Amino acid sequence: MATVEHTDGTAEAAPPTGGEGHRRRDFINVAAVSFAGVGGLAVLYPLINQMNPSADVLALSSTEVDISRIQPGQAIKTIFRKQPVFIRNLTPAEIQQANSVPVGDLRDPQTLAERTRDGKANWLITMAVCTHLGCVPLGAAEGENRGEYGGYFCPCHGSHYDTAARIRKGPAPKNLEVPEFEFLSDTVVKIG
Repeated sequence: MATVEHTDGTAEAAPPTGGEGHRRRDFINVAAVSFAGVGGLAVLYPLINQMNPSADVLALSSTEVDISRIQPGQAIKTIFRKQPVFIRNLTPAEIQQANSVPVGDLRDPQTLAERTRDGKANWLITMAVCTHLGCVPLGAAEGENRGEYGGYFCPCHGSHYDTAARIRKGPAPKNLEVPEFEFLSDTVVKIG
């Protein structure tokens, strides 16, 4: 073990050689790893952030529609999140027709009650996008082909939907989707 003699004649053990060099090397390693970690986060943040919805989508996260002018038997087409939506005021005959279908006979079994709100069974709100390949079905406007079951007809590949917008015939695998919606009053519905 090395010793160091002082001018007054006393001696003590010398510090181990390279000790200060080890501390500097450790500091440089820690600093480099920290810098790399911060750099990695700086690179990943924009990649992850770009997966968030854009401002225009967030702005259209819900829409309110005045339904006071839709007469029984009529339907309108509106837009929600850049997608078309059907809002139909079902007649008592259309409601009866939808309720008379045995649910077990349906490809995508759902009752009309599952697709509407309590006390508002006459208001059917669905996305106006065929579940086969995304075409917009006919049946909302006056005089349009409503298909064999009186609901909607997709002219692209021949899917037929009934008065509850349930798939009855054709290649579509599912019923027209029912978006989230709530009635703000008797005349205004909020979709989304």
